[in-house]
Amino acid sequence: MANQSEHEEHEAMEMPPREPNTIYVGKKPTMNYVLACLTQINNGGDFVTVKARGRAISRAVDVAQVLTKRFATDIKVQSIAINTEQVKSTITGGMSNVSSIEIKLGK
Repeated sequence: MANQSEHEEHEAMEMPPREPNTIYVGKKPTMNYVLACLTQINNGGDFVTVKARGRAISRAVDVAQVLTKRFATDIKVQSIAINTEQVKSTITGGMSNVSSIEIKLGK
């Protein structure tokens, strides 16, 4: 039993908790993320946050634009935050800088 709780504790330390009303943009098609944002808003959320890193930043911007211009015209961009995160490379083991963006959309 002690071994199992140590394993669960280790998993909890590795993965930070997911924030509610946050969509993490990756490699999937843009419309998948637009629909995820619409679902969050239609389920009673006042806002949704779109986050992306690296090459997915342009897709996150596309998601925000498609959402505000085509689907939910009452939704507006409330804030945009850009940042640089240091990430340890899995290949070289060194540190590299990765750009990130956080777009908060709301009514």
